[in-house]
Amino acid sequence: MDFDAIDLAIAQDDEKCLRVNEALEVLAEADPRKAEVVKLRVFAGLQVQEIAALLNASEKTVQRDWTFAKAWLSQELKRAP
Repeated sequence: MDFDAIDLAIAQDDEKCLRVNEALEVLAEADPRKAEVVKLRVFAGLQVQEIAALLNASEKTVQRDWTFAKAWLSQELKRAP
């Protein structure tokens, strides 16, 4: 087993997690609700209906926020070094 390869893989995952966190912070500054939708969907594993109830928003609003945030994060992560 090549432990250097394992360390490299772990380091790359740490970097990716850091980039995602930084991107979420930027999104939260611009639109806190969209960032919250991402956190609840990705990290808490909640469904759109559950998020809508928690945020006191319509399911359509949560779905739009989720769609926008996924696209925005994807673009943001492509730009990051």
